[in-house]
Amino acid sequence: MFSLCRIRCPMGRNWYLLWSGSAVSALGDGLFLAALPLLAATLTQDPKLIAGVSFFGTLPWLLVSLSAGAAADRYDGRRLLLAALWVQCALMAVLAAFHNAHIAFLYGMAFLIGTAETVPRAVGQPLIKATVENHLLERANGRLFASQSTALQFLGPPLGGLLFAVAVPAPFWVNALTFAIAAALVTKMRTSHDKPPVRPKAREGLRWLLNHKALRTITVVSATTNLCIAMTMATLVLFAQQRLGLTNAGFGAFLATLACGGVAGGLFAERLISRYRYTISATVVLIPLMWLGIATVAHDLVTVAVFAVVSSFCTAVWGVATASFRQRTVPTELLGRVSSAQTLITWGVQPVGALLGGLTADWFGLLAPWYVAITLRTVVGVLSLRSLQRTALSTAGGSEHPVPPTGLSAG
Repeated sequence: MFSLCRIRCPMGRNWYLLWSGSAVSALGDGLFLAALPLLAATLTQDPKLIAGVSFFGTLPWLLVSLSAGAAADRYDGRRLLLAALWVQCALMAVLAAFHNAHIAFLYGMAFLIGTAETVPRAVGQPLIKATVENHLLERANGRLFASQSTALQFLGPPLGGLLFAVAVPAPFWVNALTFAIAAALVTKMRTSHDKPPVRPKAREGLRWLLNHKALRTITVVSATTNLCIAMTMATLVLFAQQRLGLTNAGFGAFLATLACGGVAGGLFAERLISRYRYTISATVVLIPLMWLGIATVAHDLVTVAVFAVVSSFCTAVWGVATASFRQRTVPTELLGRVSSAQTLITWGVQPVGALLGGLTADWFGLLAPWYVAITLRTVVGVLSLRSLQRTALSTAGGSEHPVPPTGLSAG
């Protein structure tokens, strides 16, 4: 669907522009990640109401992902990405200007910003596949995960917490600026787009995904992981303040600890996936074990950080492997819709997780969402292990281009 001019760079000029723009916007997202719950906590201490911010912020993944995927397969991805970045810039400026409004206003802004975010997610997969060769997908995705983890979790949250402590609207103004810079970088990309002969149907991606056995299993595991993460993140600001005794700036530093493992996982994923056949199976087992450590023996920031680093490392490796597998397996003309269909499921569960996390914490205490998440993720992971071991997620001992597993359907 996309053909991009290439300049003599190892991975292409367009790739580096896309990568840089993604990193800059991820920094703004990191500011937002810390500042939004802190802003909510200044308006209320009710776990249910604070969880509502996560609920409305992630609800668009459930409502508009399929439409975003159809648009990604039909229109010029660069133009769509630019439009989304400028819309997010404007929305962030509005939030900064009216930050002291009612929490219902916060819900509305979270929903609109989340809606705009579905577009970059949808067009990202086709653009990545168009900018690099197949054998470089793990490297490209690994670098993308590493840079996003650095900006989104390591640099952004502490800076967001610090800026929030200085002036409440400051992180939102800076976030608006990051979207403007990202848009300027994407503008320099040179792309051409061939309009499909037939208007893409949004549901074709979902149908193709459900007919593919390996991607179905991956989707179930990813969706369960995201559901569980949403449950614990919904009231994480209260967990950090009440259990760990962290300040607003400390909460940003707390979120930054999650990034260390993600950066390392993104950088080492290519090597691990190519050398060790059971890398993916190991990540499936380790993630809930790390959550168990946080819930049971972690009572200070250092101990939480140790478990969180391992968990985020495994999550990054899983993300690199599954993204590369999807980019190789799905036909180019369907990639936007299949990716968005997978997003519909894997990210669409987040508002449900946020709602469940808030209610569970309100009824049974701040640790209850962790125990529910550990149990659910362990059960799904164990049931999925055999299927995952038969899927060519790891290239160890295999060819440069893994063969799609049985169950492949072009839809």
